[in-house]
Amino acid sequence: MSGQTRLTYLLGAPLAKNVVRQWPQMGETVKGADLISAVEGNFETVTLEVGRRLPLGDMVIVEWTTNYGDGKLFRSVTIGELEDGKAVRVTDYWGPPFETPDWRKPMTARLDMPPDGIWPSKDRLGRH
Repeated sequence: MSGQTRLTYLLGAPLAKNVVRQWPQMGETVKGADLISAVEGNFETVTLEVGRRLPLGDMVIVEWTTNYGDGKLFRSVTIGELEDGKAVRVTDYWGPPFETPDWRKPMTARLDMPPDGIWPSKDRLGRH
């Protein structure tokens, strides 16, 4: 991929050096393009493809599919917030909540997830 991260490919935009990537399903955040690249480097067998990329001014929404090498497909949505054409904040959604793997804990920090915030807690969900 000529030195680009998978995230750069997904978004169709370069990453700002201080970009922040969030994974709400794990309550996790990664700060900086270098750490994002380090995390991605641990998934050598992953394949992925963009299904749809929707540029919306200073945002881009991407629907994509990935396979971590075991044949199971994950359908994902990524929201990228852009400043001066570079991604500064990215949020990825896929799969059910799960714990952060031990190997990744030194590269990430906990993502603040108040029960009434962007990702409501289970007891705040309703039938609509």
